[in-house]
Amino acid sequence: MSDSISMVINEDIVQLCGFKVRGGQYAISVLDVQEVIKPQPLTPVPLSPDFVTGLINLRGQIVTSINLRKLFQIEDRESEEHMNIIVRSGDSLYALMVDEILDVIDVEQSTFETIPETINENIRKYISGVYKLEETLLILLDLKKIFSIDIKG
Repeated sequence: MSDSISMVINEDIVQLCGFKVRGGQYAISVLDVQEVIKPQPLTPVPLSPDFVTGLINLRGQIVTSINLRKLFQIEDRESEEHMNIIVRSGDSLYALMVDEILDVIDVEQSTFETIPETINENIRKYISGVYKLEETLLILLDLKKIFSIDIKG
């Protein structure tokens, strides 16, 4: 037996970072999360879509801030506190504005459900699956779909 430690990885288990947006529970893969930060000063971007709230200077890196409430076309309250989930797409960094950060949970890929037809189309087009929690649904977002939209305006 070698001195190296062998790890058994169950490829069917996915770790998700949960968060809330306007009462709904959403998640993305923890592998996509670089960090979670508190609200930062924003520099507005003229002529950008309304869901692009501005740019953040994060330790010298430019981060585009995306308001998920506005992207999903649900009621937005500017005065409410929020958190930013920093994610990377290619060479770009994005801050997803969310209402609240939830726990990291482990789920089996085989337990994801198909996307219900009753979910609003403004949100459904950004979803890759749904997971049943004890009392509610956890909606898994597809970052590739979110970042495939034209954020340049």
